[in-house]
Amino acid sequence: MMNKIKALVVAFLLISFASFAQSSDQPLKFGYTNVEYILLQLPESKQIESELKTHSTQLENQLKTKYAEYEGKMQAYEKGAATMDKTIREDKEKELMNLNNSIQEFQRNAQASLQSKEKSLVDPVIEKIDKAIKEVAKENGYTYVISNQALLAGPEDGDISPLVLKKLGVDPAKAQQTPEPAAAKPATQTPAKASNKKKN
Repeated sequence: MMNKIKALVVAFLLISFASFAQSSDQPLKFGYTNVEYILLQLPESKQIESELKTHSTQLENQLKTKYAEYEGKMQAYEKGAATMDKTIREDKEKELMNLNNSIQEFQRNAQASLQSKEKSLVDPVIEKIDKAIKEVAKENGYTYVISNQALLAGPEDGDISPLVLKKLGVDPAKAQQTPEPAAAKPATQTPAKASNKKKN
C-alpha cells in the first residue's frame, strides 16, 4: 500500500524554515527526518492500509463478476458460433466486444479510484506530520529540515525523527528501527484477459 507514499510526500524533500533563521553570528542548524518512516509509525498507517485493502477487494470482486460474465458468454459463443445465423453471430460478437471494453474501462477507473482513495486518506496525515516537523524545528532551533533520503552524510544528533514521533504521540523507543520496504500493495491489476480473446 505504501509504495506510492514517496510520490505523495515529494513536497517534503526539503522543508525550509526561513522565518526561524538565526542571526548572522550564529551557525545554521540542519536537521533531517523521513516523512514516510514517520507515517509508518503512526496508528493511522494501519488504518489506511486496512481501508485501502477493503476498497481494493470491493473493486476486485466487481471486476471478477464482470470477467465471469464475459467468460460465460464467450464460451457460449464459441460453442454455437458455427451454427448461428449471421445476424445473431454478429450481435453476439458485438456484445462480447462491448463487455471486453467495459472490463478494460472498469480496470482504468478502479485504479484511479484506488489512487484517489489513498490520497484522501494519506493527505491529512501528511499535513499533521508536516505541522509536527515545523513545530519541532522551531522549538529546537533548526533552520532547515531535509529528508534523510536526500542526505549523503550527517551527524546522528541531526535526526529529528524521535522528536517528531514524540510530538505525534508515538514512543520513539517502540518505533521500528528502519522504514518498511513497502507495505502490501492492494491488487487491482487483474489482467484484462478479455482483450486477448477478441474475435477477428
